[in-house]
Amino acid sequence: MELKFFKHILKGDKVIWTIYFFLSLISIIEVYSAASTLSFKSGDHWGPIINHIINMVIGFIMVWGVHIIPCRWFKILPVILIPCSIFFLILVYAFGAATNDAARWISIFGFQFQPSEMAKAAVIITVAMILANMQEEKSANPKAFKYIMSITIIICALIAPENLSTAALLFGVVLLMMFIGRIPKRQLGTLVAGLVALGALAISVIMIMPEEQPETIADATEQVENVQEAPKAKSSGILHRFTTWKHRIQGFFADDQDGSYDDSLRGENAQVVCAKTAISTSNIFGKMPGNSELCDLLPQPYSDFIYAIIVEEMGFFGGFVVVFLYIILLIRAGRIAGRSERNFPAFLIMGISLMMVSQAIMNMLVVVGLFPVTGQPLPLISRGGSAIVSNCFYFGIMLSVSRYVKKKQDLQVGINLPEPEPAMTKEYYNDENMN
Repeated sequence: MELKFFKHILKGDKVIWTIYFFLSLISIIEVYSAASTLSFKSGDHWGPIINHIINMVIGFIMVWGVHIIPCRWFKILPVILIPCSIFFLILVYAFGAATNDAARWISIFGFQFQPSEMAKAAVIITVAMILANMQEEKSANPKAFKYIMSITIIICALIAPENLSTAALLFGVVLLMMFIGRIPKRQLGTLVAGLVALGALAISVIMIMPEEQPETIADATEQVENVQEAPKAKSSGILHRFTTWKHRIQGFFADDQDGSYDDSLRGENAQVVCAKTAISTSNIFGKMPGNSELCDLLPQPYSDFIYAIIVEEMGFFGGFVVVFLYIILLIRAGRIAGRSERNFPAFLIMGISLMMVSQAIMNMLVVVGLFPVTGQPLPLISRGGSAIVSNCFYFGIMLSVSRYVKKKQDLQVGINLPEPEPAMTKEYYNDENMN
């Protein structure tokens, strides 16, 4: 009886639901363990985890509410989300709250959120709709490339000054969606070549830019720790992040990545060193939750570097499980997309899953030292407010698409069922059927 109840309430693909609940459980356990610094600062032992659980409950309500919406209704969202995203992304430059020297947050009626999260959803849904509506026999209409680039470039240009990694991640996902959506290879090749040239030029400019930096690592760490105490700090110019990007590139390629970092590198290198130490001191099954020795040294152990705490406490087995869950999510989304009869749901679920999994992979590469520090949280696991709600919105969309695909398959099976044999009534035995 209870199973039937849950089956009736939690519709959609069971594998995606399972992945969602496992990621949520890991998040609650590891945030509780890694948020000891927040508990120490606030003097409230239960406050941080209770706040996180409340956010997870709100996120579950979001998942459930979105997953019962027919996926065709998502086509109207770009009309609302694109103008709102542009408006809030511009507004954040004037009134945004600064976090780690980047103005990414805006507060409305006491609720803080990142406009970039809204913008990511807006772009992915818009791209899925354009690709779906402009498919031709052998490829997508070449005009689709122009429409997609027009929207993507505007949004990414507004995101990039304060959050370059998010803009680059979003652009990369759009590029993959266009490849899946059969955009002509000549257009994609030209775009990739242009991006390589632009990237090389940008890195060159960043590396020769003059910089202002804190005198010591301790000063940089103090700046990070005082973020919560001064959330209304404003940015000092549209290019003020150049210095941060330069430090992160230098820190990634520095010769002292093995542990002895240079004081001229702000603080990102120190974070990577602590994260690698946490991972290297673990074992197959870890130290068990609550026994992390490095969470008090990492500035963001419950957010950007939570994967290091997961590996330290749950071991390499726990780290593998997290990677496995994200990979299965992408594979499952691909299977659902392949069974979809319509283009829009297929492109939509692929775009959403690519965004989440790409962000997760980027986060984990940063933690293990294979990618420069980006500030990208681990989807649905890292502590956060608007980020959790946004990721739950993505899960709701994927489950909505899976409901549509399953409904269509069930209907097709019903149509193809053989007609039932005539009933064995008295008339049946008396007619010619017995001859």
